Amino acid sequence: MTPVNKLSQAEINPLKSLDEWEDDVLERYPDPEAIATSKKTAEYRNYETPGRDTVREFYRLNHTYQTYDFVQEKRADYLKFDKKEMPVWDAFQFLNQLVDDSDPDTDLDQFQHLLQTSEAIRADGHPDWMVMVGLMHDMGKVLCLFGEPQWAVVGDTFPVGCAYSGKIVYPEFFANNPDYSDTRYNTQYGVYTPGCGLRNVHMSWGHDEYVYQMMKDYLPESGLYMLRYHSFYAWHREGEYEYLLDDHDREMLKWVKLFNPYDLYSKNPTPPDWNKLRPYYQELANKYLPERLKF
Repeated sequence: MTPVNKLSQAEINPLKSLDEWEDDVLERYPDPEAIATSKKTAEYRNYETPGRDTVREFYRLNHTYQTYDFVQEKRADYLKFDKKEMPVWDAFQFLNQLVDDSDPDTDLDQFQHLLQTSEAIRADGHPDWMVMVGLMHDMGKVLCLFGEPQWAVVGDTFPVGCAYSGKIVYPEFFANNPDYSDTRYNTQYGVYTPGCGLRNVHMSWGHDEYVYQMMKDYLPESGLYMLRYHSFYAWHREGEYEYLLDDHDREMLKWVKLFNPYDLYSKNPTPPDWNKLRPYYQELANKYLPERLKF
């Protein structure tokens, strides 16, 4: 097996765009029309090319290399938050370096997409901390700018250190993962105990966990669950891993489900008017965030 630190360019970037992962999610889990204001949900992610072999390849790599030890290595490296420090508004400009022309739903930069998500949440009258979640939820994608491969930044997340659910997308690719045949990790509970709670479970590494760790001192618990688990589709869409949950997880599930459609269906070709929105969001950021963010 190719060592993770000696990946080819195709193994680092199997997707045409980071958003191509969300294309696949939308096809698997179509949602009601309420939030998709610019067009019908069926029209989103409309690629003319048949089938997306790149998505299959993405998950082959993701499921092969996202081992328990890999996750511990990334946590030890990135959760020191010693890579970069900058004001929040500079951080959005940093994130905008990930702009990609291959997304068929929008040619807006990353910051504008985040504004659309947060504005959709605000328009529906949700609390301002949830608006803040919408604004920050993809900030963790800056991991790509630190040299992380796409499959260690986006993708459906799942627990590592225990048996893989058959409801995870492309479960057959887990057979390539060393943990699949490791008796420490391939039983139902693996390194965990029944009802231990998701906060004691290590998830596959990516932007969800990274931004949660970045924001954990600044937002309420319900918002933190939105950040940490919005890509954990095997849980919040398929109902898997019940045996690891505690009552707190079950209570928080409603918040994760509430947030998910705003993330997937808020894209609109009309750019947000930042000049009008600036005073609100500057006040919001001052309320919840420190002056400078650490990455």
